Amino acid sequence: MSLGPVMIDVVGTELTSEDVRRLQHPLVGGVILFSRNYTSPAQLKELTASIHAVRQPPLLIAVDHEGGRVQRFREGFTKIPPMREFGKVWDRNAKRAKELAFEAGWVIASELRAHGVDFSFTPVLDMDYGDSLVIGDRAFHARPQAIIDLAFALMQGLKKGGMAAVGKHFPGHGFVVADSHVSVPVDERSFDQIAQNDMQPFRQMIDDGLPGIMPAHVIYTKVDDKPAGFSSRWLQKVLRERLGFEGVIFSDDLSREGAVVAGDVTARALAALQAGCDMVLLCNRPDLADELLANLKWDISAQSLIRLARMHGRQHPLGSVALREDPDFVHAVHRLGQIGNPETDLPFVT
Repeated sequence: MSLGPVMIDVVGTELTSEDVRRLQHPLVGGVILFSRNYTSPAQLKELTASIHAVRQPPLLIAVDHEGGRVQRFREGFTKIPPMREFGKVWDRNAKRAKELAFEAGWVIASELRAHGVDFSFTPVLDMDYGDSLVIGDRAFHARPQAIIDLAFALMQGLKKGGMAAVGKHFPGHGFVVADSHVSVPVDERSFDQIAQNDMQPFRQMIDDGLPGIMPAHVIYTKVDDKPAGFSSRWLQKVLRERLGFEGVIFSDDLSREGAVVAGDVTARALAALQAGCDMVLLCNRPDLADELLANLKWDISAQSLIRLARMHGRQHPLGSVALREDPDFVHAVHRLGQIGNPETDLPFVT
């Protein structure tokens, strides 16, 4: 059975019969995990192994594990600073900041891969305008060049750890104040304003081989009356054709308020897939997952299947115990722990 175009979640810390039923549905292609799915490293390894065992090829397993306030697994995992902290270091020492961002990516990927997770939805490529309720310190910086430098370094660290990167939220969520979890944000800037600023990190990261992108649940009224994730103008004309992106396009969560404008859950999924998404996410609503799986009619393309196959994590040579004994890994964790500490922030202990 090939991968389907829908990514859903599971209820708890181990699979229930209802979870297995949903995961065996041919429309499903992946699972996104949350904090409620985690109690310990050992439990997580068992859960991911059981998800991967449900079918062949194995379902993709993803998580939002960016650092700062968006880090789903904490106890037993390295505490990753918010990305804004790397931007602060960049202001003082760009070379050091890039080294630290690389190490953060490596630590994130190494730990997640050692526990069976295929990839994290990171890095955030949004610009920090200082007003966004949902982005905030998740963004690296207000300057595109800083974002480009740090995101590229983090992507290379992820790659070293066996993991693909997913940039978000195209073409840029940082300017609007509203939170798409609870409302429909509207950005009234012109296309040229967005292209000259917010899109620059996406453009450069695409040129550098970014494997995945997640569009924003934001309406850019000067371009389209639909949110970017439901807009063929943004996904096909701009992202695929103008920017030449060849990786996976993941929708943002279809259960969010920002997606309601597209209709019921089946209409939302269909609109996102027709606009150009390869895979749609539906989180925290098992009732809607059942509705979607019962009603969606969609034949995934061979091209989408090839793109999705590239998101499977590569085998990391070190297990979770061996990681803690690896001197380079221990050194990287130590350096990340110094970020934001005024007593040790600069100079760094090496």
